[in-house]
Amino acid sequence: MNYNVRGENIEVTPAIREYVEKKISKLERYFTEAPEANVNVNLRFNQDKTSKVEVTIPLPNLVLRAEETNVDMYAGIDLISDKLERQIRKHKTKVNRKFREKGDFPVTFATSENAEVLEQDEDDLELVRTKRFDLKPMDSEEAILQMNLLGHSFYVFNNADTNRTNVVYKRKDGRYGLIETH
Repeated sequence: MNYNVRGENIEVTPAIREYVEKKISKLERYFTEAPEANVNVNLRFNQDKTSKVEVTIPLPNLVLRAEETNVDMYAGIDLISDKLERQIRKHKTKVNRKFREKGDFPVTFATSENAEVLEQDEDDLELVRTKRFDLKPMDSEEAILQMNLLGHSFYVFNNADTNRTNVVYKRKDGRYGLIETH
């Protein structure tokens, strides 16, 4: 894995970089082959003396992402490593269960390049960020899993059954909704 460690209001020392790489590289044991992935790590030191750690690992069939705010940056990195490990285990369990149920090959999950996400400022509706993704076919259950793994409230995907763009979203009551296009 290739590491891109960036700091905001903090200098990324060799010791911090080494600690991040050591912790995140432990995740490689969950893969049969070491993944060729770019690990993006953002470290931010806030004015209230807390630090925020964000890690994003786009893999071919999955995007791992976690963030943690803690007074101790090293403790935050430890917690991030634990969160990412849980995401990997959950993903593998879900894929294996689906494989056993359908007797089929595991379905390809979406990567970080498969849904358009637009964030906007509510006051003046200024578009501040755009992301572009290639949509990969999946069913709504897989889209919900991917949405939860990313920690998002909605997820855009290409429905494998209808070959149309759909959106799953988390409702206020905790259940899920599906928006289908015509």
